Amino acid sequence: MSTKKVLVTGGMGYIGSHTTVELQSAGYEVIIVDNLSNSNREVLKGIKAITGIEPTFYEVDCNDREAMQRIYAEHRPDGIIHFAASKAVGESVEQPLLYYRNNILSLIVQLELMKEYDTKGIVFSSSCTVYGQPKQLPVTEDAPILPATSPYGNTKQINEEIIRDTIHAGVEYRAIMLRYFNPIGAHPTAEIGELPLGVPQNLIPYLTQTAAGIRKELTVFGDDYNTPDGSCIRDYIHVVDLAKAHVVAMDRMLEEKSDDKLEVFNIGTGNGASVLELIRTFEEATGVKVPYKIGARREGDIEQVWADPKKANEVLGWRAESTLAEALKSAWDWQVRITPSLQK
Repeated sequence: MSTKKVLVTGGMGYIGSHTTVELQSAGYEVIIVDNLSNSNREVLKGIKAITGIEPTFYEVDCNDREAMQRIYAEHRPDGIIHFAASKAVGESVEQPLLYYRNNILSLIVQLELMKEYDTKGIVFSSSCTVYGQPKQLPVTEDAPILPATSPYGNTKQINEEIIRDTIHAGVEYRAIMLRYFNPIGAHPTAEIGELPLGVPQNLIPYLTQTAAGIRKELTVFGDDYNTPDGSCIRDYIHVVDLAKAHVVAMDRMLEEKSDDKLEVFNIGTGNGASVLELIRTFEEATGVKVPYKIGARREGDIEQVWADPKKANEVLGWRAESTLAEALKSAWDWQVRITPSLQK
């Protein structure tokens, strides 16, 4: 049996790099496309250090149809995992046009080229943001798609609709949309992790940078929500668990294990944790204090959301295995590795 080829857009990013590791470990050949807008080339060394294999890499913007066409023509991938997107909620409120251009056009380019080059399927990186503030918790895949609270969330909703309409129109390929919750942590080797360029937009890298003394203090956006301690609640999933979900989804799609050409799965732990609880758990897991202050609510934030992962558990045979403490400890180990002042 020939090795299956998977094109991973945004594969140098946080989730993309961890998924590349798991794909290669599962025997797939990976071709990464990334414009390095929020990542860097050092990630390739980390992937090779873990797997012994350096994936093929193209520094290309996924919106560049001509460049992408050359890559499809050369490699003719069996499947694609589409991560490439701008992903910060707050930034999307400030720069909506950037998000609509990057996140929607890049998907359209892939769907067109998949049809042209007989790619068998796409795993789409969706998000729990498509649920907005759900009426019932935990959230199942059948929950209504509510109006998005940010342009970022809206791009995920629009992209899901584009995929659904494309499949409905009768293309030959399949699609699995993974709606995942809040990925955190790093690979246990500390060879790869979350490394945003500039000031982090996501909670955990900001938290670990604060614990490392790089940032003065962490701001908790709001302590007056209708939650037990007043801070927002999220379902935090270890990035390695999340990466493994993409591999089983790709296996299922390429092996045509379902009669449905479009499937949707929530990828989460099924447990909610508040921001203040997260800080306490980090301090307990690492022994390191995190200076923080309470700030105003942040526009676009959802009060509380966590997954019902039953469908992914039963249909994909996947489940989250790492604890919150393990994920946070791995994030700190990664921070220590990349911060010279913390190294012994």
